[in-house]
Amino acid sequence: MMYFCLMNKKERYHLFVDHFSKHQPEAETELEYKNPYELLVAVILSAQCTDKRVNIVTKDLFKRFPEADSLAEADVAEVFEYIKSISYPNNKSKHLVGMAKILVNEFKNVVPSSVTDLQTMPGVGRKTANVIASVIYNVPVMAVDTHVFRVSARVGLTTNAKTPLEAELQLVKHIPESVMNISHHWLILHGRYVCQARKPKCDECQITHFCKYYKKS
Repeated sequence: MMYFCLMNKKERYHLFVDHFSKHQPEAETELEYKNPYELLVAVILSAQCTDKRVNIVTKDLFKRFPEADSLAEADVAEVFEYIKSISYPNNKSKHLVGMAKILVNEFKNVVPSSVTDLQTMPGVGRKTANVIASVIYNVPVMAVDTHVFRVSARVGLTTNAKTPLEAELQLVKHIPESVMNISHHWLILHGRYVCQARKPKCDECQITHFCKYYKKS
């Protein structure tokens, strides 16, 4: 307990990286995809929706629209029918068609690696752009979704971050570039299965020795 009280942020980050490097060295996205185009579609659909539901929907969606060209020419109403069980299907169906048009016409069917370029497409915000840049191109950026935002604050990796961007800037400052990409998945998976929003499973958690939330509770 005395050590915990004296622990500084640098030490906490060190323990975070050390633990997950040893116990989850191959963490990756749970979204199912075969190429950058499919991942981009899946991540757009995953906003405020579970990966499990997205994976169910994209099986048929990718059969009908296997590449950006076919999706760019699609009727929004038809896309809606494939994704109507997803959250916000009206907006997302429009975003998918709009994204595909730009991907085909402006990026020649190549999903860009630049976070700035990615954000020029409908439905692609900073979080989605960071996911694509990180997962596909190994760019050392941090995508902050609800899990990452919650877990990083609870554990004590971020301090007083009011927005995802504030949390992202703090995480990028302290996490080594060599593990930046996988750290995103560590935080997501820990938040999804252990440090859950309503009732965190502290009795099952293996990082309570450096978790601020656990100490307070």
